[in-house]
This record gives sequence, structure tokens and C-alpha cells, in this order.
Amino acid sequence: MAIQKLVLDDFYDIHDYGLIGIHCSIEDYRLAYFLNHHLQINLSRKQKDLDFSNQVQYPIFEWEDDKKQIVWNLVSNSCKVESESMNTTESLFSNLQMTIKTHYLVSEYKKVNYFLKISEEDISKTKLKLVLNKILSIPQVVTAYNVNPEELKSRNNLIFY
Repeated sequence: MAIQKLVLDDFYDIHDYGLIGIHCSIEDYRLAYFLNHHLQINLSRKQKDLDFSNQVQYPIFEWEDDKKQIVWNLVSNSCKVESESMNTTESLFSNLQMTIKTHYLVSEYKKVNYFLKISEEDISKTKLKLVLNKILSIPQVVTAYNVNPEELKSRNNLIFY
């Protein structure tokens, strides 16, 4: 009797998407508007944000191109959470202090404000370069560049539906 063996390594590291990191200081809805205008796409805010824990939520915009079978996602890289903490110094009155903690979707790229994920089966480098050049033509964008998903430790955070 022959023994069947399935090697999961063949399927594990397949990345069928391109990833672009965008540095800019504008709000997410304004960036989505400029991307829609320059790339001729139609990003819109999803009903629910990306939620990895109770308080950490990342805004996400999505557009599905049914003709070309491409899904475009624009997601914020940072989320600021305000929490209360007790002051531990001994005093007559208890002090509640508000602290703001920043969480990152992709912690390796803390300076990146937004990620544009283009999910296509066989996305070519030339197509990513064309998209990148169009993004760089937006005056509000400081810089943008391709990010290799295989080099990311937190690439599982980029798996969303």
C-alpha cells in the first residue's frame, strides 16, 4: 500500500498580492479619494474595520473589480488607543491619567501610514510599478514604495476578507 504525503510548504508562502507602502499625512478618506481619481478605481469604506482585538481597529477601504478579478484594499497602518491608568505615586488623591498607545498593523514598517494591497492571482512587477508611479504623482503623497510580503514577520495581519 502506498503512503500519501502532503507537503504544506508548497502552499504556505504563496503571496498572490502586491503591497505598496504609502507615506502621507492626510486622512484615510482623502487618500482614498485621490487614489480613486488617479488610479480610476472605486475604493469605499467597509462597514466594519479590521478588528484584531477588543480596542484595536484599523480603517479599511475596499473595491472589487469583478471584470479583472482584482480586489484593492487600502488600510491604515496605525491605530491609537486611549486608556486610563492609575498614577502609582502615593498622594492624597488618586490620579487617573489618560495614556495614548499606538498599535501598528505591520510593526516592521512603523513609518508607513497606509498600505495598498492589490490582490490579483499573477500580479506582475510592471503593473505594480505603473500603480506606484500613479500614486507618486499625487501631490499629497510624500513617498510610496513596493513592500515584499515575504519579508514581513506580521504578514498574517494582511490576510483579511
